[in-house]
Amino acid sequence: MEICPKCGLPEQACVCEQIDKISQRITVRTDKKRYGKMATIISGFDKNVNLKNIAKSLKNELACGGKVKDGNIELQGDHSKKIKEILVKIGFDKGAID
Repeated sequence: MEICPKCGLPEQACVCEQIDKISQRITVRTDKKRYGKMATIISGFDKNVNLKNIAKSLKNELACGGKVKDGNIELQGDHSKKIKEILVKIGFDKGAID
């Protein structure tokens, strides 16, 4: 059985990612891309959080495309109004999302 070096709990019961989600400052902004297309960029994630899983959840929930790039999540389209409630549902702190 593997033990997490950070929290000392077994890997199955590790709470490091939940603690990291609560203590982060997330920024949501929109950007105009090539050909006038809008993109929603979510930044401010800690290195311990699995961005690919978060991006996959957001893309499934919003029915859009996107990618993880340079520690940020870029989603196709303007989703700035819906992102906050979805991030809270995933486990992030509501007050830490701008």
